[in-house]
Amino acid sequence: MKNSVDLRKRLESSAFPDLGAMMEGYARAAAERGTREFKQKLDFTSESIDGLDEILVVVGESPELDLDFEVRLWGSYLGEVLRRRYAGSWEMTQYPGGAMAVPAIEVRASRLFPLMKVYRRLTVGDEEDLRAFYAMVTERLGRPAQVN
Repeated sequence: MKNSVDLRKRLESSAFPDLGAMMEGYARAAAERGTREFKQKLDFTSESIDGLDEILVVVGESPELDLDFEVRLWGSYLGEVLRRRYAGSWEMTQYPGGAMAVPAIEVRASRLFPLMKVYRRLTVGDEEDLRAFYAMVTERLGRPAQVN
């Protein structure tokens, strides 16, 4: 867990110019940690969602779980996969039914809350499977954005 403490310090001391840059920075750090510590290929593709879900099972079982940091790290990765696939953008917005603003992905007039999904995956467990969530999102949003 020492590595995640060092990673948290490094990320939290970084001066990101905006929310999008911060979320991308966290997502890249998640991809690197996924490869290094969990031997999962997190390459921002749809296929990497399986690996992300497997990582969250392991992370969620840790007695030293730093929930806030792990949610930010892995939720940023999930959000970046979705943002890139659908050419969305990061924004701070009110979570439905909540009193706080959280990072969300704006895609085709829809808002996705990847950090809240990762939070639920870590705190609720298997019934919050990321594969099912990702399948539901891709079914509702349809075809990926065309990249020129």
